[in-house]
Amino acid sequence: MNTKYAILIASLLAAPNVQASGGSESFAATNTKWKVECSACHIAYPPKLLPASSWKAMMGGLDKHFGTDASLDAASTTEILAFLQKNASSRKPEPSGKPQLRITETRWFQSEHDEVPVRLWKDPRVKSPSNCAACHTQAESGNFNEHNIQLPR
Repeated sequence: MNTKYAILIASLLAAPNVQASGGSESFAATNTKWKVECSACHIAYPPKLLPASSWKAMMGGLDKHFGTDASLDAASTTEILAFLQKNASSRKPEPSGKPQLRITETRWFQSEHDEVPVRLWKDPRVKSPSNCAACHTQAESGNFNEHNIQLPR
């Protein structure tokens, strides 16, 4: 295993929201309403992928969620936001100080995917870096273990 992946795995294992069993790192935090509402359009991205300030900004702008109206009732919004903030990343915010809304634009994501060739992001089976499930075969369950990566060929 190269050093980059060893560091990633060590940092995931040290995080309070990560469950490791049998070498399978996964984001264990879950909430039924979050899973149902968010995965209606895309995978329910693990809260650990963004800091609390980003989740707050995202949940406050659901009426224009990346070009789509993803508005929820107030009770659902409150429940999901509380879950996201409780289980958010503890990494330092981006240098700009503005809440980062795209996981794919975070320094962490970019450093983890710096070896991915640009042509792969443009592959019609992948479409964009936000399509985790195109390569991470168990992304739907929050498992991003490097052993479960299968690049489209």
